[in-house]
Amino acid sequence: RTWQIWMDKAAPHTAPRWAATVFIMLAYCLRVYLINGWYIITYGLGIYALNLLIGFLSPATDPETEGPTLPTSKDDEFRPFVRRLPEFKFWRGLAAALAARRLVSEGARWTGRYGLTKAFCVAFCMTFFSLFNIPVFWPILLMYFFALFFLTMKRQIKHMIKYKYVPFSFGKAKYKGKEGEG
Repeated sequence: RTWQIWMDKAAPHTAPRWAATVFIMLAYCLRVYLINGWYIITYGLGIYALNLLIGFLSPATDPETEGPTLPTSKDDEFRPFVRRLPEFKFWRGLAAALAARRLVSEGARWTGRYGLTKAFCVAFCMTFFSLFNIPVFWPILLMYFFALFFLTMKRQIKHMIKYKYVPFSFGKAKYKGKEGEG
């Protein structure tokens, strides 16, 4: 319950949560750079992060398979964009994973599968074990990851254009009154 209280308190504070995640990411990158290894762990982490990003950018109901649920013309009813993977689950930290793990032991459903922060923490811990330091030629992995990233994002952007949805909102719309109204 203590972990859940901390997660509930952290939920509305988006900027500090992501700042902490960026700090953890930089710490991981610095560690991998300084120890000069564990590239296969980093590659797996990159693939996992790409998978989370695609879920974050995708609508909850896919218009390609389940029919058009997003407005297709300006006369359609406004329906807000609902993500397949919500922002909090995308960010979800290690504390949420531990809280979810504890819920499993109490017989509840475990929902702590996702989380970029958790993934970086697990990968950081894996760098302390030489078992995971598999020798690979890292430039090949890097080129393969970039090719996979660009092809996947190209497909996602085409999907966004085809079904006319934008997965980002920039706050509440502000309307001006008519000219001459006070």
